[in-house]
Amino acid sequence: MRRMGKKKKPSYRVVVADSRSPRDGAFIETIGHYNPLTDPPTILIDEEKALKWLRQGAQPTERVLALLSKLGIMDKFKAIS
Repeated sequence: MRRMGKKKKPSYRVVVADSRSPRDGAFIETIGHYNPLTDPPTILIDEEKALKWLRQGAQPTERVLALLSKLGIMDKFKAIS
């Protein structure tokens, strides 16, 4: 996740990045957005892109894994695998 927004008002881009790059460093592709400040939190993730990267071996962070599970993308990935 790449932090965006102002001080005390974060929003995040869900990105595919090399594990060695820093949090806000270089990334490969943006696959979605997450805004924790709205009620309920806004989660927009492109399912096709997420599944493509998971099939290629991408390892989501704990927070991204929770977001993907909440949207049902991880269930679809497990069904495909």
